[in-house]
Amino acid sequence: MPFASRTHQLKQSLLYHIYNRGLNRGEVFHKKEDFCFFSKLLSMYSASAGLRIYHWVIMPNHYHLVLELDEPERLSSVMAGIGRSYACYHHRNYMSAGYLWQGRFKSQPIQKDLYLAACGRYVERNPVSAGMRDAAWDYPYSSARYYVFGDADMVTKESPLFADFGITPQERRTDYRNFLGSFDGQEEALFKNIEFPCGSKEFMRRLIKENGRFYPRRKGRMQVFRA
Repeated sequence: MPFASRTHQLKQSLLYHIYNRGLNRGEVFHKKEDFCFFSKLLSMYSASAGLRIYHWVIMPNHYHLVLELDEPERLSSVMAGIGRSYACYHHRNYMSAGYLWQGRFKSQPIQKDLYLAACGRYVERNPVSAGMRDAAWDYPYSSARYYVFGDADMVTKESPLFADFGITPQERRTDYRNFLGSFDGQEEALFKNIEFPCGSKEFMRRLIKENGRFYPRRKGRMQVFRA
């Protein structure tokens, strides 16, 4: 298979699980307006940067995103832009200064067909795991309500795997609710080690690590990730 074709196939299957938190685990989202502003940032960058966010949650001191980019090489610049924009908003509204985030965001390569649904469940269950809600769909700042109730929001792009949950919209929502309500500790452990890729051996063979990030391997580059 020609190299260009293999690279295209990887880009079609490559997602990222993104995570960042406040400095010293401190809160960065304090009230409804903060959560809404960050959601608007995600929506704006999705439109301008070829970003598709399939699953997400914004917690008081951190956030998770499961996303796909038209150009994976732009991941660092896009996420840095989002982080800087929110930091400026926070400093302006709370008279804060200095570093807001713990450091650079973390990114985990995810193979779409094998791990998208599981990673999405892990992300949306964060409020349950933190003891903030009994059910993931009761938390207002995540994609869970989109999939369980069909509540549209400005961030969520419907997962390409959502159609597998049923034939009709109601069937898909009911089955997804059951899926989201279940728990698989072994599976969720995969996404806690966020900087370790999740995918087949072939998927990981096609990745290259540059400046601490994984990207599709390009012709002529020899540093290949190995499990």
